[in-house]
Amino acid sequence: MAPPSRHYGPVNRSKVEPLEGAKAVGSKVAETGADFLQLDPAHAPRGGLTDWLAEQLRAAVADGRLPAGSRLPASRLLAGELGVSRGVVTDAYRRLAEEGRVLGQGRGGTVVVAGPAGRGSAPVRPVPEQGPGLFAEDPAREVFDRLRAAPARIDLTPGAPDLTAFPRAAWLRSERAVLDTLAASNLGYGDIRGTPQLRGAVADWLARNRGIRTDPEDVLIVAGTSQALALLGRALGRTGVTEVAVEDPGSLGTRQHLEHWLAAVPSVPVDAEGVRVDALRALGAPAVLLTPAHQYPTGVVLGGERRRDLLQWAADGGLVLEDDYDAEHRYDRPPVPALHAALPDRVCYMGTVSKLLAPALRTGWLLVPPRLREDVLEEKRYADLGNPILPQLVLARLMRSGELERHLRLLRRSHRRRRDAMIAAIRTHLPEATVHGAAAGLHLMLTLPPQRGCTDAELAAAALERGVKVQPLSWHARLPGPPGLVLGYAAVPVGEIAEGVAVLGELVRLSRGPGAVRAGGRSGTR
Repeated sequence: MAPPSRHYGPVNRSKVEPLEGAKAVGSKVAETGADFLQLDPAHAPRGGLTDWLAEQLRAAVADGRLPAGSRLPASRLLAGELGVSRGVVTDAYRRLAEEGRVLGQGRGGTVVVAGPAGRGSAPVRPVPEQGPGLFAEDPAREVFDRLRAAPARIDLTPGAPDLTAFPRAAWLRSERAVLDTLAASNLGYGDIRGTPQLRGAVADWLARNRGIRTDPEDVLIVAGTSQALALLGRALGRTGVTEVAVEDPGSLGTRQHLEHWLAAVPSVPVDAEGVRVDALRALGAPAVLLTPAHQYPTGVVLGGERRRDLLQWAADGGLVLEDDYDAEHRYDRPPVPALHAALPDRVCYMGTVSKLLAPALRTGWLLVPPRLREDVLEEKRYADLGNPILPQLVLARLMRSGELERHLRLLRRSHRRRRDAMIAAIRTHLPEATVHGAAAGLHLMLTLPPQRGCTDAELAAAALERGVKVQPLSWHARLPGPPGLVLGYAAVPVGEIAEGVAVLGELVRLSRGPGAVRAGGRSGTR
């Protein structure tokens, strides 16, 4: 005999009524929800699902979660995720369209066009600081971010090659070839040092173009020079090195990166032969960061005797961090081999494709002496587990196929034309300026006669107000020196180069008089 059933309370045998438009299975409401805005129909009041969904969308438009230009999910898709009838979603969308918040674009979907009056929609970004605030005497950490964001008609800031010449067709061909033959196993986590294909291609590239003979096993692929500096800074800290000297004038951005990881970055002066090794010895710093093939920003090549003195300093126990940032771009002088080729056990070598292809690729390479290798690899492991694999394989194919060298030859011709156009414009509009570093690279450094009332930072601020973006030389110098400007030409059309330099010349002429720039001398190139 079956035991009597037990009930803990009265039994309600009435049917469970589903929410408005909800899909029910038997007598239970389907447990559903959407990742979109984390919508959960269980929170809707009984009989008010359409009102609830419309209000959730209004609130998301108002607080910026759905900024103008964002696209709403297709009504059929959202209805399926929420477990409701499609009519609930289309009615909610219709209400927002009638209120002017969204716009239906047929096959283009439903797009947010505006927030409600008085409540605002997406947060408005502040206008980038310009003028004297941006070009302060002591630049802020985020100064380059603010300068990049500042609107300008003509951008003469240094740092990029001719980006319009990026080899899109060659890149796509290489990408298709890589994907056609890629094994599924290559889509997993790879070697933190980089793919064997790219490390081998980089080793061959360095042997052909920079005089460096290295084993692919010793090449570390990194996310540009900035990551190389971060890894070196942390690895050196492990060995007790907390001070790395830097060139002066020298790259402000590089100095800022080192300052973030190290206790001190003292300055070593640079003259017409490169870094002053006597001053480096007197300073007593255990390591130094240099740009010997094309000193930034002066463009000086480290002279033969100075090079020998530096290598002796390194052989005596010093460590060189060699930033070979744009050595492939040369026009009027023979190539200069990398320091690493002469003393690999005392030189950490950094290279990148930022000036060869585009900074957006965030790909570079690092060679370090054996005593630092394990510490650097450990830092790379915990930084990111290695660079993305697919772009490495594509780049390796470009390097192996000869496409990258063909691209470099095209770039040299384009850059030479733009350099010549900038020098011609300077001779016309800034005859009192002296041009430095014209034989190679992607930028020129100008020095101006001493100014009594207008600093180079104030000149750069005035230029930006006229729609021309430049960098003052004083940003890159801590030791006393002449005022000047650092001008990039590689990424700017010839017509814009001439127009931008003409604006600079006009500003210098307007500033003449009591307490202003004094003209004098002839323009020169060195």
